[in-house]
Amino acid sequence: MCGRPESARWLGQLGPQATRTRRAPPANCRVHHRDLWALAVIFIGVIEWLIDPKTFHTVWLGPWWAVETVTTVAYGDVVPGQTAGKVIASFLMLGGLSLLSVSTAAITSGFVARAEAQREASTAEQPDPVIQKLDEMATQLAEVRAELSRLHRRLPPE
Repeated sequence: MCGRPESARWLGQLGPQATRTRRAPPANCRVHHRDLWALAVIFIGVIEWLIDPKTFHTVWLGPWWAVETVTTVAYGDVVPGQTAGKVIASFLMLGGLSLLSVSTAAITSGFVARAEAQREASTAEQPDPVIQKLDEMATQLAEVRAELSRLHRRLPPE
């Protein structure tokens, strides 16, 4: 998985804000969260098969169960019977939810960055009508205050 992944190329088209990273990877080859989760799902599925062989009859049933647990599908065709399996399932469910949340946040961040860039480009060409109206109202308010001050000076002293 060396080189720039397709998602990074797509996000790169959105502008520098969308692809800003806190730390640069040490080399061109970096491991992504999805890769770690794929390995973890396989590993945890095999562990589940080792822990609960009565429920998970084949080695492939464990990773199948792990995939449906991480993706929050949970068909219910395989359910761990041992307490250790249920603890593993809890961590897989929480991990799956966090994986979906992080993925959704990354995609949304890209869309937001693109929208902000488009908005900035359009406001550079033509000012925002709401801001124009607020400026107009501020000018009118200043005129009203000046007129009120002028009228207040005309009043006879009490």
